Amino acid sequence: MSVEFKPYPFSAKHYAARMPELDNGTDAKRRAVTIVGGGPVGLAVALGLANHGIASVLIEADDSVCYGSRAICISRRSLEIIERLGALDGFLKKGLPWTGGRSFYRDAEVLHFTMPQDQNQKLPPMVNLAQYHIEQFLLDAAEKNADLIDIRWQTRVTAIDAGADGATLSLATPEGDYRLESDWVVACDGGRSTIRDALDLKLEGTSYEGRYVIVDIELDSNRPTERLAYFDPASNPGSTVLVHKQPDNVWRIDYQLRDGEDAEQAVKPENVIPRVQSLLDMMGEHGAWAPIWITIYKANALTLRHYRHGRVLFAGDAAHLVPIFGVRGANSGIDDADNVAWKLAYVIRQFASEALLDSYSTERVFATHENLSYGTKSTEFMAPPSFAFDLMRKAVLSLAVNHPPLRSLINPRQTSAITYSASSLNVADATPDAFAAGPAPGAILPECPVTIMSKGHATEAHLTDALHPGFTAFYFSDNGTIPSSFENFSPAVNGKALPFALVPISARRNDEARNDYGWDHTGQLFTLYGAKVGTVYLIRPDGHVLARWQSATVAQIRAAIDHALS
Repeated sequence: MSVEFKPYPFSAKHYAARMPELDNGTDAKRRAVTIVGGGPVGLAVALGLANHGIASVLIEADDSVCYGSRAICISRRSLEIIERLGALDGFLKKGLPWTGGRSFYRDAEVLHFTMPQDQNQKLPPMVNLAQYHIEQFLLDAAEKNADLIDIRWQTRVTAIDAGADGATLSLATPEGDYRLESDWVVACDGGRSTIRDALDLKLEGTSYEGRYVIVDIELDSNRPTERLAYFDPASNPGSTVLVHKQPDNVWRIDYQLRDGEDAEQAVKPENVIPRVQSLLDMMGEHGAWAPIWITIYKANALTLRHYRHGRVLFAGDAAHLVPIFGVRGANSGIDDADNVAWKLAYVIRQFASEALLDSYSTERVFATHENLSYGTKSTEFMAPPSFAFDLMRKAVLSLAVNHPPLRSLINPRQTSAITYSASSLNVADATPDAFAAGPAPGAILPECPVTIMSKGHATEAHLTDALHPGFTAFYFSDNGTIPSSFENFSPAVNGKALPFALVPISARRNDEARNDYGWDHTGQLFTLYGAKVGTVYLIRPDGHVLARWQSATVAQIRAAIDHALS
């Protein structure tokens, strides 16, 4: 059977290897941070560090952004992070936003779910975008920061010698080999991490036997963008099929292999094409189509016990492998990057001790276990690991047709922002019932429209637009003014001013206010945050709440920051 494959409708720039100035076979300049792996997570770490003024070297084995079908769904939380990294525009212009999806059992719809979305939101709950676009938009932003981000393409790590004060990396390129000395290394080199193997670290958890064929096809269709799941469909009896529409008429199809099917035979085009055609016929898609990419996937729920090992930090798939169900893979990696970047930057700038990086590990290991908990439940439903699970799934699907309360068991549990409720950085509320509403310490901020007022000029915005790159304190005010005791407050560490902004949030407009402020023009923000005049929310550089008070003093804010950094 002769099958003509189409290329992806995307053209990547290719980069040559580049040798630095050497001193006896070693990069002549010792680096503060070396990032290994130039995928979405590595690029996000580099951009996050650059936001805090920290230069890095990024090592990438390939000569361009990735090719093939990998991550395809970016969550609202990731988009918030990407906006801070300066790369959001491309994601919103190219990506396909979606808010929900449908699941079918045989020929009956058994679930129609919608993710949280209301008029307060600035960003969609999910955007479909292929990983090559994701990497390209992040790379575009990194190239605008070339003074702080040194990307070295076609460069492979062959060994690492890690010590108490840094690491020496042995690097191989087509132009020659050399060594690079670095104070810190961030390993973002994927599920087959060279750095993890070199340090003899092992992922722990569960590898599932169920296998999925992943097929990308080109198909022009007006069907809306939503997540489609088919259980035991007529096109592929006994299997589960997932379908996602992507930009440029690319469709991602994942279908489960049945027990006993040979994986090598299953990915041959002559076996894939009839299954895809049968699926499209069942969906009512009768347009011309062509395959682009075929591969196979096996679900894993694995993690390192710790993400910090001395001067080496792990992020993304190098630290954990999360099942694809619920789209937690790339999204959890971007959250890793956001967390580690500000903490590493603050350690390098001597705002904090190295102990701050231990909180990176504890917070993100906790987040991984949360993601694995939901991802495992989804995996066991999508690809039952035993006869008992399969029997349970058939019962739920059969009953859900006529019993709507059971449909929640089919919900794919899409990724959502993690609350670091037990983080050692948090400052607990003074009293348990101090707030009737609002994000607790460790949570991210609920979004809400505000009007940014500057010298009488009004700009429509959202609360997250008022966040600054460092610590931000929101002071809830009646008229946009702040107490005199706050006016000149500027926290310092080791004699250096700490990046900090105090932003008044006003219940009413006041064109006479001397300072800029956010006006709660919808009248929702105070209620949403359980706030009154004098309430303060203190926000970390990664957008998580550090502390909150119904009535705060400068001394309390300073103590909370000192607590987090010490």
